Amino acid sequence: MADDNRWHDTRLSIPERVEALLGSMTVPEKLAQLGAFWPPHPETGDGEVAPMENAMRTGPKTLDEAAEHGLGHLTRPFGTRPIPARAGASELEQTQRRIVDSTRLGIPAIAHEECLTGFTTLGATVYPTSLAWAAAFDPDLIEAMAARIGADMRAVGVHQGLSPVLDVVRDYRWGRVEETMGEDPYLVAVTGTAYVRGLQACGIIATLKHFAGYSASRAARNHAPVPMGPREFADVMLPPFEMAVRLGGVGSVMNSYADVDGVPAAVNRRLLTEILRDRWGFRGTVVSDYWAVAFLDLTHRVTADRADSGVRAIEAGVDVELPTVDAYRLLAAKLATGELDEATVDTAVRRVLTHKAQLGLLDAEPPLAAPEPDRDLDGPANRAMAAEVAEKSIVLCANDGTLPLSATTKRIAVIGPTGTDPRTMLGCYSFPNHVLSRSGETGLGIDVPTLADALRAELPDAEITAEIGVPIREADRSGIAAAVAAARAAEVCVLAVGDLASLFGRGTSGEGCDVSDLSLPGIQAELVEAVLATGTPTVLVVVSGRPYALGAFADRCAAVVQAFLPGEAGGAAIAGILSGRVNPSGRLPVGVPREPGGMPATYLAPPLGRDSHGVSNLDPSPLFPFGHGIGYTTFGYGALELDTTAIPTTGQVTAAVTVTNTGDRHGTEIVQLYLSDEVAQVTRPALQLVGFTRVDLDAGQIRTVTFTLHAERTAFTSVDLTRIVEPGWFTLAAGGSSENLPAVARFAITGRTRAVGDDAILTTPVAVT
Repeated sequence: MADDNRWHDTRLSIPERVEALLGSMTVPEKLAQLGAFWPPHPETGDGEVAPMENAMRTGPKTLDEAAEHGLGHLTRPFGTRPIPARAGASELEQTQRRIVDSTRLGIPAIAHEECLTGFTTLGATVYPTSLAWAAAFDPDLIEAMAARIGADMRAVGVHQGLSPVLDVVRDYRWGRVEETMGEDPYLVAVTGTAYVRGLQACGIIATLKHFAGYSASRAARNHAPVPMGPREFADVMLPPFEMAVRLGGVGSVMNSYADVDGVPAAVNRRLLTEILRDRWGFRGTVVSDYWAVAFLDLTHRVTADRADSGVRAIEAGVDVELPTVDAYRLLAAKLATGELDEATVDTAVRRVLTHKAQLGLLDAEPPLAAPEPDRDLDGPANRAMAAEVAEKSIVLCANDGTLPLSATTKRIAVIGPTGTDPRTMLGCYSFPNHVLSRSGETGLGIDVPTLADALRAELPDAEITAEIGVPIREADRSGIAAAVAAARAAEVCVLAVGDLASLFGRGTSGEGCDVSDLSLPGIQAELVEAVLATGTPTVLVVVSGRPYALGAFADRCAAVVQAFLPGEAGGAAIAGILSGRVNPSGRLPVGVPREPGGMPATYLAPPLGRDSHGVSNLDPSPLFPFGHGIGYTTFGYGALELDTTAIPTTGQVTAAVTVTNTGDRHGTEIVQLYLSDEVAQVTRPALQLVGFTRVDLDAGQIRTVTFTLHAERTAFTSVDLTRIVEPGWFTLAAGGSSENLPAVARFAITGRTRAVGDDAILTTPVAVT
């Protein structure tokens, strides 16, 4: 490797260094930068590995073969098998040195990892799932959490994280609901953009996924086609990605597996190039979801063979093929025949090399050793952060006064499968559920107290018995009798039901764990009915990756608590809610349905998509609506005061509301602002979240929340598919949920309809005084 190559010179600009290197590369060296290597890992044969994985492992089987001319990415060097952080860092360094020493140009690879619930590696903190992040309604907290995740990854040599997921939920039956940030585009956008900022502040490239439309699959089946029109796609699916690109400066985007109206994302040039790059100004890399390029010929059947898949994908705008080089290694022949223009390859390579230059990987002495190989990946500060996110994310949905538990309560029964199994607190992409469960390991690699154990620690003077009752999925009723006996003997029963997250049908939530309806998994509903029949006051705790239909029994429960796979500190956080140490402040990022078959439906439906008063015999209205949550104090709202009742299409309106803590203890209200477009040229949601903030209030305290809403926040996609601000009357409503909006005011937008450009205002500033 020559030290006098201009691309080593850090005095030059990054574009100058990249062009100098690109000009010296051969075609094989260029193509090598567009692929990745994932060492073959043992298959368990238990159905948890993607069923088509073996069919797609047609690329290089060894590092030497994959990196003969260099290498773009290293796939999951920590997250594929159980390996301690120091050992993983050492192996990664050795791998990088092999790549540098054995290739002409000596360019290290970008190491990427999953980080959906924290760094997916042995011994790393498992934070709550993305759905729980959204339930906290606290973007600043999520940014701080992401910064901790990013710092841990960077300390051991990782460069890129495959997160966040910005898919907007359209059907709760989809297995990956737990990975999303809920059903509202604005909540997803603001929370996801905060995560991007936190991760990238530590030098980790964040990766948005899955661009776009993946979560709207027909019948909620993983990878199924998406029957969605262009207006819904533009107004619901794209806004989170737009905000994370334009305001978050995200470095990478991962394409969706799904096809939308027959066009798979990996060949959708309009999506990957015209919208993402030309309109939004994205300058990073587009990486394929694992095997998405191969799916073009294997499952979508829009290409004739793997080489054709590679041509179509790179021409559409997919820069890097993950997780292994497969189709892109065949592009040399297409270049030789003229079926692929080398300028297209150069464009993709230029983007990869830009990332590498930013990471220092094009320097004469690139950083190959981990900065901090002995870092404690689950240290006290991490655990404290995991606890704070968990506590702020748990939602108290209903309470007849039984909670918080009285100090005089001495006999408590913890019944149910999520009360006694620590893995039920963790998401699908947590290392214990994602890897350890497949490797035969019995431990978790970190301390994860069960809810029963956490409640014993929380209430040391109480006698707490625990019975599983029934498993998560299996129809085993042998434990119901013992559970009923324990409930009868208790003063209060904490009945914990829900999910065990895993992959491809092995669990009840997670990738490939889709469901046909929203009944509690297995025979858990039978357990609920049996416990309720005892007459013991019962607190229903649902620990799940999706909302389940609770209408059959919620009104007979003393209280209902919803926790969205709250992570390693989840048991303690729930115990703190039950005891009253923590005043609940989480709010629902998805509605909780009444009936198991009443979906798909989200609160964003237009009027006819909601309860249609006799038009249909089916009522899709939720048991607990989007944004709902209560605590151990109460709040009152004053009138919503607007600074004007009419604005032009370029103007803005200020809306202020007072909020009072009318209870007797400190609490946090999530003040939410919703917009209704009273008349529009296309059907619009009956109401839609346009602003929110957390407000901390002492007992009796009054604070004023002021929202500044620009006219462009009313924009939507018109009949001719243009984003417009349309004049007319609008209603603003503020309150504590999408169905609890006591403060209402109207304003008008005047003038002519105005097209909105790609510099549109995307956020609603909020001030609390």
